[in-house]
Amino acid sequence: MSFDVDIGYSSERGPRERNEDFAGAVRAEPHEAERGVIAAVADGVSAGGQGLEAAQTTVMGLLADYFAVPATWETTVVLDRLIGAQNAWLADHNRRRPGQPAALTTLTALALRGQTWTIAHVGDTRAWLWRDGELLQLTHDHAFDHPDQRSRLTRAVGLDDVVRVDYAQGDVRWGDVFLLCSDGVHGAVKATVLARHAAGSAVGGAQAVAEALTEAALAAGGRDNATALVLRVVGLQARQLDDELSAGRRLPVPGLLQVGQVFDGMTITAVVADTGVHRLYQARGAQGDLVALKMLHPHRANDPEERAMLAHEAWLGQRVAGDAATGLVRVRERSPDASAFYIVFDWHQGRTLEQHLATRQRPGVDELIAAALMLTRALARLHRHGVVHRDIKPGNLHRGDDGLWRLLDLGVALSGREPAAQRELHAGTPSYMNPEQWQGAAADAGSDLFALGVTLYQWLTGRLPYGEIEPYQTGGYRRDPMAPSRIRPDVPIWLDHVLLKLVAREPAQRFETADELLLALERGASRPLRAPGSTPLIQRDPLAAWQLALGLSLLLNALLMLWLLFLPR
Repeated sequence: MSFDVDIGYSSERGPRERNEDFAGAVRAEPHEAERGVIAAVADGVSAGGQGLEAAQTTVMGLLADYFAVPATWETTVVLDRLIGAQNAWLADHNRRRPGQPAALTTLTALALRGQTWTIAHVGDTRAWLWRDGELLQLTHDHAFDHPDQRSRLTRAVGLDDVVRVDYAQGDVRWGDVFLLCSDGVHGAVKATVLARHAAGSAVGGAQAVAEALTEAALAAGGRDNATALVLRVVGLQARQLDDELSAGRRLPVPGLLQVGQVFDGMTITAVVADTGVHRLYQARGAQGDLVALKMLHPHRANDPEERAMLAHEAWLGQRVAGDAATGLVRVRERSPDASAFYIVFDWHQGRTLEQHLATRQRPGVDELIAAALMLTRALARLHRHGVVHRDIKPGNLHRGDDGLWRLLDLGVALSGREPAAQRELHAGTPSYMNPEQWQGAAADAGSDLFALGVTLYQWLTGRLPYGEIEPYQTGGYRRDPMAPSRIRPDVPIWLDHVLLKLVAREPAQRFETADELLLALERGASRPLRAPGSTPLIQRDPLAAWQLALGLSLLLNALLMLWLLFLPR
């Protein structure tokens, strides 16, 4: 279902001479609908008629500029910068009019994006959330806590050079109703009345609720302007990266879980792995199906970069996995009532290629080709989404009991929206990294293909094409790999050529895309590739080439001296 919000708005002057409230809501354009909705209500402080000017410019400026900032900015950052800029302008505007009443305003803004709501609040306008029959107040008034001074604000936009803004975030669910109102409404209407009207929004719609609230405020004897802005969520977007980042900041990291423990409705059945950074559990869900839970180790609970990287992995898994046939493990959405921050994966019984290698049993050629086809399709899907895995190796290739091969662990993958710390991380396993990465080149789709080639070569032959490569010890790349058929005579020549092209030392000799590799594997012997040429010594090992040239030069000079000194003329 696409993201959709029913919006209603009503504002009444009441007994006042002028209406100094102002409110509005704007949806993102269709081509960038994932940016959601921004709504705001402001109550200008009645001081010589300047309140409306402050309220109107504050709301209109926020609504006009919210979607103009880069889409990669986090929601609270966007709101903080825009509100801060408006406050600075309004405060300077007030200083330029000495002796005249200041233009001040309250502000309560609501941003809905993906499955996260964000509130920014200054003053005594309010935001409420009605959900599952309960009304929750999301803001706290910035006013003196005294019956005779509650109209006096402790914070307002334009009051000081710097404004302190309160922020709150939470998850959005289908059927949620958000109420934004001025004090002319919440000061005259009890919370029980607000809740009753919000409950009726599913029948009458948001506009009917907004009008009913302002009418109820005036009927109750309200002496102020009455404004209500109502937003009812009738359709949700898929979770976005901002949703996961918000959850990563907001939710706690669970402690170490024990087998048999019930956690968020799931029963822990096994501890699968503990890397010191993450813990992986097997659990049985409420429906009896097995799932995998990945969470930060408690020792990393307070590391914001690790939280951001796990959030990125959760978002990426939901974005690219698709169904079981894609060769990627599907990430499930956490329950809206999740008590902690973790990722839920489908569980697939089986073994990794690393576990297969430990048995020292070499695969049949047909078995290897079938696995290569499935894994190449999975890589092609990642690369079409602009994702680079960065850690293809036997431990991250898994064969399920259903016979399907899958890529595991997108924890260090690059998507273009990964955290800066993840982008700068020197990821990968040395023996599976292409030579140019050791020379400072960034990982790309080609490096994934090289790593896949090394893995397939190792599985087929029992050897790494360049031997064990230790960090910054790249001497193994000074020779070309041996043809697999020289180690296993049953390997067909066409497969020899495919594997040697995959792991060629020079990038220009390798496959450019996963689709190109897939085509070569599907054609097989019907249209074999040419044998890749050997790499010249001057490219493989320039020092050795110069040493050989020097040796030949010395030998030639020695022979010349021998001829000049000892041979008859």
